[in-house]
Amino acid sequence: MTVLSVLDLSPIIEGGDARLALTNTLDLARHVESLGYYRYWVAEHHNMRGIASAATSVVIGHIAGGTSTIRVGAGGIMLPNHAPLMVAEQFGTLEALFPGRIDLGLGRAPGTDGVTAQALRRTLHADPNKFPQEVLELQAYLDEVQPNQQVCAVPGYGSQIPLYILGSSLFGAQLAAILGLPFAFASHFAPQAMMQAIEIYRAEFAPSKQLDKPYVILGYNICAADNEEDARYLRTSSLQAFLNLRFGNPGQLPPPIKDFENTLNAQQKQVLGQVSSCSAVGTPQQIRADVEEFVLKTSADELIIVAQIFDHQARLKSYSLAYEACQDL
Repeated sequence: MTVLSVLDLSPIIEGGDARLALTNTLDLARHVESLGYYRYWVAEHHNMRGIASAATSVVIGHIAGGTSTIRVGAGGIMLPNHAPLMVAEQFGTLEALFPGRIDLGLGRAPGTDGVTAQALRRTLHADPNKFPQEVLELQAYLDEVQPNQQVCAVPGYGSQIPLYILGSSLFGAQLAAILGLPFAFASHFAPQAMMQAIEIYRAEFAPSKQLDKPYVILGYNICAADNEEDARYLRTSSLQAFLNLRFGNPGQLPPPIKDFENTLNAQQKQVLGQVSSCSAVGTPQQIRADVEEFVLKTSADELIIVAQIFDHQARLKSYSLAYEACQDL
């Protein structure tokens, strides 16, 4: 049976602010916890006026402190932006506060543009090719202290926080396989290499202390409502935001609009077509059919569901309908 989880971008809606976004994030986390979703992840993005989760570890503490059973984590921390020791200390602190509930997903992208990356790092000399070594360094900080080890993470050492490799390319799949870690593919916005990445990961997987067999998590967009017309209308907010991002004009999550498809040119339709293979929009019956087909195609161990919906109550309902429709697949 496929596990169902949540990826929340903590959207800042037009007319709203970060406080409202983070309040809604906690409300959604409590809601999906009551439904039975397995984990709740937030992502590191910077200089994005529509995303409130830049200080990811702080947001995780906010969510974990307001819930009691659901796993909470990062999907993910962009490791080139941070010293591994600092990440180990931050997540070691979270694990100390909320034992057995913290996940640490790791990516090698900057989570922003080049100018902002320089503002974050104070340099652009960070080498993304060092990502594997940085993962190993972080892993060592979360392990037991070794003899003569001069630097250790406090809190952090011995916590054995589970690590996950995130990616949207074959690189992440190969690294996750070599290290024997779970692999989360960003198919909700970049599905092009999904099937090849899954195949490589499963074929090359080497068991590790954390994991004895491959474990695949796939991002999947769902917008569910009582009828298809309402679902497609609600979905237009996320589609507008996706186009704005792809064409260099990111902003707050816009309200839905009617007749959205009639406003699109050929290039915009082509861009949106890229994510349709990892999306389900409509009634619970339609959602179930699409998700079942996707799971049969990918044999995903877990789907991490994304729902960028302007109206918070409609968003809560979408996650309810999605869970009811798909929990036994």
